[in-house]
Amino acid sequence: MQQFLETEIKRREAALAEYNRTANIIGIFKVIWIVMCGITVYQVWTNHFPLKLILLLCAEIIVFILSHLYHIRELERAGHEAGLIRIAKKNISRITGGWCSFEDTGKEFIDYNHDYSSDLDIVGRNSLFQYLNSTNTYYGRQRLASDLLSPGFSNEEIRERQEAVSELGSDYAWTSQIEYLSSKIGIDASFPELISELQEQKHFIEGRPVKWLVSLSRILTITAVLLSLLTRDTLISAAAGVMMIFQLLIWSVGFSKINRYLGIMLKLPYKIARYDDMIQEIAGYNFHSEKLKQIQAVVSSAQEAIHSLSRISGNISQCQNGIVRTILNILFLWDYKNAFDLDRWKQEHGASTESWFAALGELESLISFANLPRCLSTSCIPVISARPNIIEARGMGHPLLNNTQRVCNDLNLDNHIFIISGSNMSGKTTFMRTAGINMILANAGSCVCAQQMTFTPMNVITSMRIADELTEGISTFYAELKRIKKIIDAAKAGTCQLFLIDEIFRGTNSADRLRGAEEVIKTLCTLGTSGMITTHDLEVCKLSASFRRIVNYSFNEHYTDGEICFDYKIKNGVSKTTNAEYLLKKVGIL
Repeated sequence: MQQFLETEIKRREAALAEYNRTANIIGIFKVIWIVMCGITVYQVWTNHFPLKLILLLCAEIIVFILSHLYHIRELERAGHEAGLIRIAKKNISRITGGWCSFEDTGKEFIDYNHDYSSDLDIVGRNSLFQYLNSTNTYYGRQRLASDLLSPGFSNEEIRERQEAVSELGSDYAWTSQIEYLSSKIGIDASFPELISELQEQKHFIEGRPVKWLVSLSRILTITAVLLSLLTRDTLISAAAGVMMIFQLLIWSVGFSKINRYLGIMLKLPYKIARYDDMIQEIAGYNFHSEKLKQIQAVVSSAQEAIHSLSRISGNISQCQNGIVRTILNILFLWDYKNAFDLDRWKQEHGASTESWFAALGELESLISFANLPRCLSTSCIPVISARPNIIEARGMGHPLLNNTQRVCNDLNLDNHIFIISGSNMSGKTTFMRTAGINMILANAGSCVCAQQMTFTPMNVITSMRIADELTEGISTFYAELKRIKKIIDAAKAGTCQLFLIDEIFRGTNSADRLRGAEEVIKTLCTLGTSGMITTHDLEVCKLSASFRRIVNYSFNEHYTDGEICFDYKIKNGVSKTTNAEYLLKKVGIL
């Protein structure tokens, strides 16, 4: 994939250079042509408006307009190529490990009380969100975060999403085009406010008499102005002046109400217009998966309505300049026209607005998940099992580790509890995070980082990065107790869950740690839940002799020429090695 992307970048860079060269030539031509038009205008004026010079000037103006339109098209083509180059480079960064520099980390979604978010690096710096995210709109970002943090999909919904991700993952050209179009929209935190205003069903003005008065005034004013220009009649000109003053008064009276009603549309008119191209692209594509067809149906229903709203927002944007706005309202009561048009649009389409943008956001989220099979050296679509508490994987690795550094392991969690022992830095915690993050991806209907995987959708609850909550006066040990109590309560509630506990009860003395760990493991085993616990206390590993569901695994190290070496491979049984003394010597304590 990296080679394909590099070839794509070279091809598009060549096209970009050509478009820029053409645009520069046209730009120079336009400057020269403006000078020529200026000379022709001077000759027309000094020669008392001869017909042949007037026709020449008209021809020059037409040529200038055509060259200007062609210039705009070349600049748009150059922008398109530059945008796709940025997207390709971003995907290369995902492959090579440079994704950690991506600006959007999703830090506002961080919740330290979440079941697994902080422990598994789902959002925030160096997170799965930062790695996957290719969304460019407010609703897209929100949907991706939701899919990662609280998927809650049924088995059938997971299968539909898997089909959609597979289809999108196989069509890089189209998904990068959608990513480019969405990048032209951009993320604006005030966009939900716009949607809320569009859903508002309250009329701008209640009652038809006022609408009729405004419409009649506009017709009379326009007619009077046109007649005064054509006839130059003093009486008609005076009538036109009176009508314009009358309209100025009407506009002044309703100015505050109009501004409140048009609201955020005055600030974000261009946002709606930029959705137009994205919707057109989606509506015209031939999808195969059911999920993408459903999204397309929702988006297609918005096609005409969004186009109409785009036109209304374009009319509103013409009032950004105060002088232009005043002239338009004196002649046409332009703000009233826009308010009435928006009112009519709200009554017809307002109730469906959020569902349209939510569907677009869902598509953006699915496209983000489609980045995985392109950027991982190993990936697959996991198979849902009918058996409870199952994770069977071959060659499972952590998706956030670089392809060249990732060490993969097999996993067979068949309604078991794993007690994982091993030395410091041997890979115990990374292995648990690998299982957890792949379960999150599987629950979201995504690919996973494995050669093959079968799973039961399970809620993930972790207890790994426990810290003192000083502001609440809570110690590390008590904070961990609260977290583990949450795991036990979820198991008692009968939820299908995968628990991950790292270095259980590290915050207390060895005697209490051992007793507490044994009680927790016995309780979880009795409740029938599945998961993993890492520990340095080898006494805890003896529980496997009393409970069939408890299985011991370990990570170990070896020494070569006096240096410690890790293979990061999981092994059956209890750990047989330690490295604390070696590390103490290495840092100079011993």
